[in-house]
Amino acid sequence: MSDESPTGQQAASDKKPTRILLVTGLLGAGKTTALRALEDLGWEPVDNFPVRLLPRLVSTAPGPGHERSGDEGDPLAIGFDSRTRGFDPQRVISEVTALGKKDDITISTLFLDCGSEELERRYNETRRRHPLAGDRTVAAGIAADRELMAPLRRWADVVVNTTGYSTNDLGRTIRELFARSAPQGITITVSSFGFARGMPPMADLVFDMRFLDNPHWVDELRPLTGRDAPVAAHIAADPAWQENFARIRDLVLSLVPLYEAQGKTYLHVAFGCTGGKHRSVFSAESMAQELRKTGHNPGVLHRNLDTGASDLFEGGASARHTDVKDDPKP
Repeated sequence: MSDESPTGQQAASDKKPTRILLVTGLLGAGKTTALRALEDLGWEPVDNFPVRLLPRLVSTAPGPGHERSGDEGDPLAIGFDSRTRGFDPQRVISEVTALGKKDDITISTLFLDCGSEELERRYNETRRRHPLAGDRTVAAGIAADRELMAPLRRWADVVVNTTGYSTNDLGRTIRELFARSAPQGITITVSSFGFARGMPPMADLVFDMRFLDNPHWVDELRPLTGRDAPVAAHIAADPAWQENFARIRDLVLSLVPLYEAQGKTYLHVAFGCTGGKHRSVFSAESMAQELRKTGHNPGVLHRNLDTGASDLFEGGASARHTDVKDDPKP
C-alpha cells in the first residue's frame, strides 16, 4: 500500500518553495553588512560557502532554531565571493541555474558593487590588505577582483552599488528589498535623491523634479522635508505639479505590468531634485501612495534626506559627509 495519500500529495503540492538568496560582490562592498541585515529579517545566513555544495545544503534538514515555519521553508542567504574555495564564476552560474529549475526552490542573486576609489579608501582607512593584491597595490587587487566577478555582476538579479552608502543605508536597502513579508512577484522600490550628490547608479526609471518651485527658498520651509505637510502643500500648489505628476504616475503604472511580463523581479523608480530633501521626497512619497492604491507594496528610500546635501548645494551650511563603515572584509 502506498504511503502517499491524496491528502499528503495535496499538502506537498501546496508547500511553498524554499527561498534562497545568493549574496556576492566585490570584496569590501558590504557583504557582511548585507548578511547581518538579512539575519535580522529572519533569513538563515551562511557565509563563505562553496556554491558547488549548495544542493547538499538545500537538502539538509534545518537545525535547532531553524525549523520549518508553516508551509514555507526557512529562507537561506548564502554569502560567497572570489575568496571562496573552488570559486569559478561560470560554474556558479551553471550550477545555480540548474538548481533553480527545481519546483521546490526559488533562487535569486544579489551583487554588491562599489566604485574602485571608494573601495581603495575603505581598505586604506582600515589598513587591511586586499585579499587579491598579494605584493601589489590595493588598486591592483580591486581591479583583479572586478574582472573576476564581472560575469556574476552581469548575471545577478539585483545589483546594489554601495559607493555612497553608509552601513545604515545598506541595511535599510536590504530590509526594503528582502523582507520575508515582501509580496511575491515584482518588488518595487521608490526612492528620492539629490542630483548634487550624484544619481542612483542602478535606478530603472529616473524622474527629474527640478522643474518644480523649490521650497528651499522659503525660509519657514527650508528646515522641513517633503514629508512635512507645509512642504507638500507648497509643491502641490505649483501649477506644474498636478499635470506632470499625473503623467509620471500613469507612465509608471503602465510600465509595471510590462516589466512583470518580461520576468523582471525588481523595479527601482527614483525621483531627483537638487538636494534630495523637498521636491524629490514629496514626489517619491506621492508615487508610493499611488502604487499602494493599485495593490503594490513599494519600499521607500530617501537617500539624502539626512545628509544636508541641499544646504551645501543650495546656498546653506556645509553638508555632513556620511562614510561607509562596513568592514572591507565582507
